[in-house]
Amino acid sequence: MAKNIGAKVRLSRRVGIPITPKSIRIMERKPFKPGVHKGQKTKLSTYGQQLQELQKVKFFYNITRRQLKRYFETARRKKGNTVDNLFAILESRLDTILVRAGVCPTIYGAGQLVSHGHVFVNGSKVNVRSYQVKAGDIISLSDKAKKIPMVVESVKNYTPAKHLELNKENFEIKVLFIPKREEVPFDVEANQVVELLSRQ
Repeated sequence: MAKNIGAKVRLSRRVGIPITPKSIRIMERKPFKPGVHKGQKTKLSTYGQQLQELQKVKFFYNITRRQLKRYFETARRKKGNTVDNLFAILESRLDTILVRAGVCPTIYGAGQLVSHGHVFVNGSKVNVRSYQVKAGDIISLSDKAKKIPMVVESVKNYTPAKHLELNKENFEIKVLFIPKREEVPFDVEANQVVELLSRQ
């Protein structure tokens, strides 16, 4: 399991995207990178830009570089656009689905919910957060998870992504379709990520 154990707000400021709800508020007040050179603007090399975009994907989906490389190799072997294929895999992860549906406010909370055995796919318990869901799958929560304050509050205040249907009464998610890159609300230069991974 990937473990980004650093402060999530600091990671967010480092790559320039909010990873958690708290980081959104902090980055509004501190729209610059952490560290003693926070006020200085540095021009990144092509490799530096590509690496920064890759780190965005790693932190946002809470995965390791090895996992990302493996997903890329799978995406490249499939028919169609490699970028679309890569993001289809990333957005099909069970923990990502929980975040996109609004069941969990962060990818880290979603991972814990899965690993603690609170999530079911088509009626079967799944405790692997990287589990790949498919269109038509039904995701549900345990009775205990339905009473967790974080889950209750998140479901009440969140509008699910268009490719998901959430029944807020029984906390049940239906996967309508797997989104393409342009349908994923994520500020990242995906082509640069793919270009860097293709050279490694």
